[in-house]
Amino acid sequence: MNFLRKVSNMLNRLHGQPDSYDKKSRYRFGRTLGAGTYGIVREAEGPDGRVAVKIILKKNVRGNEQMVLDELDMLQRLKHAHIVKFVDWFESRDKYYIVTELATGGELFDRICEQGKFTEKDASQTIKQVLGAVDYLHKNNVVHRDLKPENLLYLTKAADSDLVLADFGIAKMLDTKDEVLTTMAGSFGYAAPEVMLKQGHGKAVDMWSLGVITYTLLCGYSPFRAENLQDLIDECSNAQVVFHDRYWKDVSDDAKEFILGLLQPRPEERWSSAEALAHPWLRGESATDHNLLPEIKAYLTKARLRRGIEMVKLANRIEALKMQEDDPENSDVPTDATLAADQSHPPYSPVGEPAAEPAGGKRSLSKTIKGAIFREVVLAKVREMKEQEQTLKVTEAASADTKSK
Repeated sequence: MNFLRKVSNMLNRLHGQPDSYDKKSRYRFGRTLGAGTYGIVREAEGPDGRVAVKIILKKNVRGNEQMVLDELDMLQRLKHAHIVKFVDWFESRDKYYIVTELATGGELFDRICEQGKFTEKDASQTIKQVLGAVDYLHKNNVVHRDLKPENLLYLTKAADSDLVLADFGIAKMLDTKDEVLTTMAGSFGYAAPEVMLKQGHGKAVDMWSLGVITYTLLCGYSPFRAENLQDLIDECSNAQVVFHDRYWKDVSDDAKEFILGLLQPRPEERWSSAEALAHPWLRGESATDHNLLPEIKAYLTKARLRRGIEMVKLANRIEALKMQEDDPENSDVPTDATLAADQSHPPYSPVGEPAAEPAGGKRSLSKTIKGAIFREVVLAKVREMKEQEQTLKVTEAASADTKSK
């Protein structure tokens, strides 16, 4: 075995590949899980089972390689039951590969909808798991910076599976516990006011995001619903959190107090992870048995439309990465971007089994993508008609005003 490895390393050097490239042969790549500016994430079958492999194009991080090294260093240090585990890493002449545990149990809201009932008490214990992971990160001077439901995954399909926090792509390890970060980070609707206002931020941004997640989990909609950045900044900065009686009358006062402690516009007034963990709501004693499932299913219906739109964007990102590859003969980017995007969120399948491939192999845009595009076109047309109607009203009003003079 050692002789074969030496031969393999020698061949890698002859082809300009680093020694660690030999590890790539241990993994058989499968469906695409996601893609971004720097690279792509794919599922793979490894020596010890299925894993997630983040593949970063070196040319896309040229001059900023420290970002990748920092992520590697951070992932290797983090060891917690509710944080996705680091497995391995290697590199080729044109890419970095970061291998992590693959969470196969589904996203938080998807998984909840498979249950017959999900109560406020269940919600409190779910948030307690997430907060435990966040508290561990903060004690180790790490800020996740992108907490959102899509990054909260169940490790397995088992009923008692742990919930794990994933995607540390924009997480930062602070040099000091009070270090201030200045780069934009987070996702629309979950980013704290200080991030959007570019005022500098730290650990408190994770607590804000957790407040938004908790609110949404308990009623099926976000506390802040503006659709453009400036309106969202205004809404979050004022932080007038409303608990509409129709959806919140059966939710405990402790839950509302917990949310208000997190959704404080001023980061210094926001609860820390330790303060939040000490709140009685997380003990589940005051949480009610009110079933939240109808509201969560309504939320998920809207989220699926957004997911369809995201799949279109994902296909475009895959196409862009394909064109950016320096070594197309050793490509890790799927040839068919649309099919790869379509399979990025497959339907649930039996425990341990990958989802079935579509009959007939390759196919055109899925119904989900087509539906998302159609709805976007219709909505754009409606917006255009409303704008024309408003313009006409203003014109008529101005004309009438001129005639009266």
